[in-house]
Amino acid sequence: MSILVIAEHDNQSLKTTTLNAITAAKELGDDIHILIIGSNCQTVTDAAVKVNSVTKVILADDTVYEHQLAENVATLIVKVVSNGDYSHVLSPASTFGKNTMPRVSALLDKQMISDIVKIESADTFVRPIYAGNAMATVQTTDDIKILTIRPTAFEVTVAEGGSAGVENISSAGDAKLSAFISQELTKSDRPELGDARIVVSGGRGLGSKENFENLIPALADKLGAGIGASRAAVDAGWVPNDYQVGQTGKQVAPEIYIAIGISGAIQHLAGMKDSKIIVAINKDADAQIFGVADYGIVGDLNEVLPELMSSLK
Repeated sequence: MSILVIAEHDNQSLKTTTLNAITAAKELGDDIHILIIGSNCQTVTDAAVKVNSVTKVILADDTVYEHQLAENVATLIVKVVSNGDYSHVLSPASTFGKNTMPRVSALLDKQMISDIVKIESADTFVRPIYAGNAMATVQTTDDIKILTIRPTAFEVTVAEGGSAGVENISSAGDAKLSAFISQELTKSDRPELGDARIVVSGGRGLGSKENFENLIPALADKLGAGIGASRAAVDAGWVPNDYQVGQTGKQVAPEIYIAIGISGAIQHLAGMKDSKIIVAINKDADAQIFGVADYGIVGDLNEVLPELMSSLK
């Protein structure tokens, strides 16, 4: 049987999280299909057919999917998998996947296993619990496995070298359970948080929104980094919530993660402890963040950051 990967995209480009999910799919089988649901998304399809190891691209291109409302997307996914051709349905454990796949699970009346970090076998998976402080090995006997994959736990598959065929399918129509009203997007020339090679994050220790705005973006721009934040900084209104790194925010695993004024609560660590190198700057020598940091500086960030900036070329 085949493996179905639900593509995450913005109608213009295929998200890197999809390539992580495809790497996971390769551990489950050789016949991997990508389902693209969107509107005027030919460029996404063109990218998907080139992905290594993908054997088929299934495209549902309809204006009803312009904003990829979860209720409409879930209905179509159920329509596709109900033919009995698929043993596994995978999606990235991103906001998109967390919004969509529980609905697919409910409509199919199948168990969903979320946030998978390791695949033991076709029916056995490992996922974090207790904010990543323990790992649970979960086995399912369902004939269709509904899975979300933690992107940071799997490498990005090669995006070139494939030559998959494309199958166009008809829309499942509007479920009429929700309607798109508006959206507010944060636009930036900096790398996207999930794709950034370096991430600079700020927390409560910065003291104020003004301090965050004066110190964090300057360092991020110097390093070509993405900007993150702790929940405390987001709740204080210093930055938008799409900056949040942690259990209830985004999971990131950059090459370098710089935590500034972040204490290191387990909820935050759950979102960044897979980073290759962790650098922590905090005036509290007992802060939890130093327990996972590869490099730590105990000191006043108002003094440390200007020195760090002056030393960078």
